[in-house]
Amino acid sequence: MRHTLVRRRFVVAAISVVGMLLTFAIVVATDSSVLTGVIVFAPWVMLIGVDSGAAAGIVTGGGAGGLWIAAAAADSTHPTAAQTIVRVGILCVLGFGSGVVGGQLRTSERARATTVARQRALIDATIDGICLTDVDGNILIVNEPLVRMAIDLGMPTEGTVAERLLAVADKLADPDRYRQRMLEIAESPGEATTDEFELQGTGRVFRGYTSPVSDRRGRAVGRIWTLREVTADKELERMRDAFVATVSHELRTPLTSISGFLEMLQDEEHRIGDTGRTYLDVIRRSAERLHHLVEDLLLVAQIEARRVDLQHDPIDLAVVAERAVEAVRPWASEKHVRIELNTDNVPTILGDERRLGQVLDNLLSNAVKFSRDGGVVDVVVGNDNGAARIVVTDSGIGIAADEQGHVFSRFYRARTANELAVPGTGLGLAITRTLVDQHGGTIELTSSEGEGTSVTVRLPAA
Repeated sequence: MRHTLVRRRFVVAAISVVGMLLTFAIVVATDSSVLTGVIVFAPWVMLIGVDSGAAAGIVTGGGAGGLWIAAAAADSTHPTAAQTIVRVGILCVLGFGSGVVGGQLRTSERARATTVARQRALIDATIDGICLTDVDGNILIVNEPLVRMAIDLGMPTEGTVAERLLAVADKLADPDRYRQRMLEIAESPGEATTDEFELQGTGRVFRGYTSPVSDRRGRAVGRIWTLREVTADKELERMRDAFVATVSHELRTPLTSISGFLEMLQDEEHRIGDTGRTYLDVIRRSAERLHHLVEDLLLVAQIEARRVDLQHDPIDLAVVAERAVEAVRPWASEKHVRIELNTDNVPTILGDERRLGQVLDNLLSNAVKFSRDGGVVDVVVGNDNGAARIVVTDSGIGIAADEQGHVFSRFYRARTANELAVPGTGLGLAITRTLVDQHGGTIELTSSEGEGTSVTVRLPAA
């Protein structure tokens, strides 16, 4: 009601005029003009000033003074001219001041309303559904996209966010895991989370994010919930993975033929001249690069399909590292890059020796590839509080700080690598991280542009 009156300009002023006239009538009827004085009209003057402005406040002050003089005359009271001027002047000043304050309040209210409207337009214009809740999950602010998504998903209109989300659990592809996850999120209001879920039968996929809101003292006071439909993104990923798998299989057949004919030509090398041998070396190197590319693509497809089966045998990482270093040393010598290997107290781990060899091959390949002529690659394999640690450090071109968060993404190529035309597909580190994860380990990368890169792998001991 109060907001309605504020929006309807002059309604309060009209009511105040009526109130002022009623007050005048009561004062006259009770012969109380001397007892009450002009102060009895002050509230009405202030209300009219606040509602209608400074000019109206001054006029109302003068009018209220006139009513007081009339009431005094009805009581046979005759104030002096000085008393009349002072009292009427006070009412006019009060009306003027109230009008100024009212004008400032209206300006502030308009600015606040404009800001709120802009903020509402901003969050309503996003693709994502967004809402703000208190620590108990009660909704405080919600945007239109989230309202539409909630209606589309058949969520109830009452209850906390967690209760509404749990209400649609039976519509999801994995309802039990979904329920467990929603309960975990509800019980941990101070943690940021990211989750994906798929609707049964439709193939629609949604990704949800939560982020805690804290006050200046760091105490959780609420939470931001974000919901985004990623069905199109997931479909593109599936199409890309299918394309990668198809291309890699299709390339494998002609590549096998090329490799076979290369082996046959090696027996005839003595019959071809120096130019022919040069051509043959180019074909051989290109075939090897293509072979590695196909193997990487096939491995990526296997990883996406979760068809990478690991062995769990005792492994001496020092031996695996020595083999990897020796395998890459000829290529490093061609680039005038020195490789130094240090192994000390390396614990035995359980894992797949072939896959861990791939991890080291990828790390060493990158280190040599991005090193300058005359550079050094340090490989340290040792013990880290009972776990095995591998550190590969180069003195190469490095990676920009804003790109380091993307280096483990598939097909990602750093800007510097593209500018310098360094060969590669952007699959090595993505494959490496997946293989390390499947061994229960962790991988970290630190780099300084123009100075070099260091990659650290930690693997649990047997």
